[in-house]
Amino acid sequence: MQQALDLAQKGHYSTRPNPAVGCVLVKENQVVGTGWHQRAGEPHAERHALAQAQHNAQGAIAYVTLEPCSHFGRTAPCADGLIEGGVKKVYIAMLDPNPLVSGEGVQRLEQAGIEVVIGLLGAEAEALNRGFVRRMEQGMPYVVLKMASSLDGCTALANGESQWITGRESRLEVHKLRAASGAIITGIGTVLADDPSLTVRLPQIELALMNLEGESIPPPLRVVLDSSLKIPLKAKLFTEHGRILVVTSQDTYQQKPDRVKALSAQDQVTVLSVPSQAGQGGGLNLEYVLQHLAQKESVNSVMVEAGATLAGAFISENRVDELHLFMAPCLLGDQARPMFVLPGIQSMADKIQLYIASVELFGEDIKMVLKRQQSENKK
Repeated sequence: MQQALDLAQKGHYSTRPNPAVGCVLVKENQVVGTGWHQRAGEPHAERHALAQAQHNAQGAIAYVTLEPCSHFGRTAPCADGLIEGGVKKVYIAMLDPNPLVSGEGVQRLEQAGIEVVIGLLGAEAEALNRGFVRRMEQGMPYVVLKMASSLDGCTALANGESQWITGRESRLEVHKLRAASGAIITGIGTVLADDPSLTVRLPQIELALMNLEGESIPPPLRVVLDSSLKIPLKAKLFTEHGRILVVTSQDTYQQKPDRVKALSAQDQVTVLSVPSQAGQGGGLNLEYVLQHLAQKESVNSVMVEAGATLAGAFISENRVDELHLFMAPCLLGDQARPMFVLPGIQSMADKIQLYIASVELFGEDIKMVLKRQQSENKK
């Protein structure tokens, strides 16, 4: 099963919105077939393993990281493939959280007389597809907030200059995070200040290590939260390949029809109106945005790359599953810009407590992955 999980990992960057799945077929203690799901719409892991095993699939044991599908989508059901291939037993790491599948694949195998065992390395399998699981079970994406700062917790000088705080190795890792995300969210402040492209730019050697070629990375949906539609029509975002979703308030959408029309006329650009957040501040409703991405755009995981105000809003509303902080060994001083705007913190009792899940070195920079204390996690 660990070998099947390793195979599934190969599809980490290329299968979305589908889950990454691996399959290993074993007969007489010998591996006779292996496979992994490579891209949505292409054969699933089980089909690749069966094709490799051919007649040796008869009487084999299958190890699959996710319950074989039982419905016709863009490919035929994998449960049927295992039955037709003649396997005698199937180990499944976890049931498929997709309501179209959950339990039915197992039922179909058992009805065909195949023994099924569920739960082998189940936690590892769920972690591999955490975004897919979140979308299927809660109708929301998994959210990663990326921040790059100096040692004294600043993201830019007072005049806005920020390139580059962190080194090349950290920036390369950020592009890998983008490549693994179904959508990248930023705010209009970042667009106006930095004019980013928010694309995945990786050298060929890195793509090879990731089992990818340049054209095999599905470009993430780029999402700009812009409540007043201030985004310039000549922004760099519009010159790069890939879809863009400009999210604005319902009031602005109604009050600026010409602006909406001009933006929508741009290639691959959609303008979406959402309610404003209730209460003070009045920013866009982040819950509505995230629900739209999961339920209408089939986004499993979101990466947020934003300034202090939007990053602070995501933190304040407890919308962040993981904070990926790249910290450089430099100091920017007390006049520099902070990582977060968090106006709700007035006393130590209000502090937002995090814990460090992991620490790595990237060149001279430290990368920390932080999460909220368990008691504060979203239910």
